[in-house]
Amino acid sequence: MQNRNKADVATRAPIILITGVMAAGKSTVAELIAQQMDRCVHLRGDLFRKMVVSGRVDMSAEPSPEALRQLLLRYRAAAETAKLYSSSGFNVVYQDVVIGPVLTDVVSLFEEYPLHVVVLCPDAATVAQRELARAKTGYSKVSIKQLQESLESTPRIGLWIDSSNQSAAQTVDAIFAGLDLARL
Repeated sequence: MQNRNKADVATRAPIILITGVMAAGKSTVAELIAQQMDRCVHLRGDLFRKMVVSGRVDMSAEPSPEALRQLLLRYRAAAETAKLYSSSGFNVVYQDVVIGPVLTDVVSLFEEYPLHVVVLCPDAATVAQRELARAKTGYSKVSIKQLQESLESTPRIGLWIDSSNQSAAQTVDAIFAGLDLARL
């Protein structure tokens, strides 16, 4: 049985977690990466939040215990889905807002999987500019400053990229160039 587990680990495809604050460019960058990889899934963590039709409690500057419980449920659901695709031979680009000390908890969900962590960390002015250019708004219950402060408390693991002065394509190039540094 132990030999079988080692073989399973060897055949798992890479999982790349793209994280950062809202409007950091995660969706755009993750989609571009997924398009450049063979057999790849772009897993959007926010979809797990949106699936809750009744009883959803969203995050806020001072989240309730239920909001935190639902956030952790979302992370676990996304991790299990990513691992399922990885075990089936699909590369996975998983994008979500995973900042603060909880990043360590999320990383622990991927034990024995080839995980790469990329943290996009453009400056607050760039985030504000990108937020204005987006069709959706993410900063109704929490401010850019509050999320930037959460980013400062995020463990410095993986590859951190200040994409303030980069196009999405340049950020993708930087990720592929630094993928070895992103590997945990």
